[in-house]
This record gives sequence, structure tokens and C-alpha cells, in this order.
Amino acid sequence: MSHDDYRAVIRRLTALDEEAAAHRAEAVAWHDGRVAAVDEKVAGAEEAARAAQQAFREAQREREEVDARAAGLWSDYVHRAGPPAERYGKQVPPPSVPRQREDQDADAYLQEVAAKVAYTPPARPLSGATTLVFGLFGFIGGAIGVAAHQALRWAGREAGGDWASALPVVALITLLLGPVIAAAAAKRMADRRGVPLDTSAVATVLGTGLVTAGLLYAALRQYN
Repeated sequence: MSHDDYRAVIRRLTALDEEAAAHRAEAVAWHDGRVAAVDEKVAGAEEAARAAQQAFREAQREREEVDARAAGLWSDYVHRAGPPAERYGKQVPPPSVPRQREDQDADAYLQEVAAKVAYTPPARPLSGATTLVFGLFGFIGGAIGVAAHQALRWAGREAGGDWASALPVVALITLLLGPVIAAAAAKRMADRRGVPLDTSAVATVLGTGLVTAGLLYAALRQYN
């Protein structure tokens, strides 16, 4: 091999080495770029996962708050509505979204329900039929008072001794308590029906009860 051929081979080898070095540098740069891109995607995925976990915890906490508020509202509703609501149970019914109302969030629904639960319908005025019912309460109360009065007096006479002196006093008190108990029963009925029990209604119950008790007591005394 001549000296020129040797030098040409050296140049060729040198060119090949430089070309290989360039390819190696390009490969390293490509690898480093891919690693950096993957690391960036992994970091983004980890950040998204952390954000998703935080959003899940917040959603879970919000759900627990909504469930607690819903349970409180249902308890208030059952307490106010009474038996008509108790047939659905004391636990909150399964949640549902009304049709065409998906635009509202849970807080808006809860506020709407709270307003409905807190609503108190206006008291209905007394009608003639209601007044008659109150009078019937008074009549029944007076009759029960007279019946209890007679039963206690009879028990005192049968027992004798101290009972013969004490039971007539108790009988007199029971006679007067009959119309009062009737007024309490009328008040309970009025509250359940949303009817106001004003002074005139109480006077109707007490007056009817006392008149009934007086008439029955006088008739029994005259009979005896």
C-alpha cells in the first residue's frame, strides 16, 4: 500500500468516526428528549392525579354536608307533617333530580326545600261546621265530667269512711275538669287541622261543656 493510499484510508476512517459520533450525539439527544418528554408527561399525570384526589375529597366532604343538611330537613319535615310523612320512614328517601331541573346545584335544592319546610300556611277562618265541632267537644266534655262525677260519688258511698268524704270533693273537681279537658282536645284537633283556636272558640267549648254539665247534673239530682 502506498503512502497516498494509507492517508486516504485514514481520512476515510476519520470521516466514518466523525459520522458515527454525530449519529451517537443525535441518538443521545433524541433519547434525552424522549426521556424529558416522558418525565414531563409523568409529572403532569401525577399532578392531575393529585388534583383528582383533592377534588374527590372535596366532593366527598360536600356530599357528607349535603346528606347531613338533607337529613336535618327531612327530620324537620317529618316533625311538622306528622303521620303523612312518617309512612315514608324516618330516613331520608333516595335522592333524585326533578326533570328539567338539572341546572341547579345541591345547595339551591336544599334552600328551596328549607323554604318549603319552614313555610307555615295561613290559618283558615272558623266555619259554621268547625264551630259546631267545638260545641260537640264541649258537650262530650260536659257529659264525661258528669259521668265521672257520678261514678266517684257512687264509689265514695260504697267505700264509706274517709272515702265517703274525700271522693265527693274529687268528683266535683272532675265535673269542672270535663269542659277543660274538652278544650284541650279541641286545641289538639285545631292544631292538626291548621284551624285557629281563638277566644271565641275556647268560650264555645267551655260554655257548651259547662252548660251540658250543669243541665245533666241538675237533671240527675232531680231524678235522684
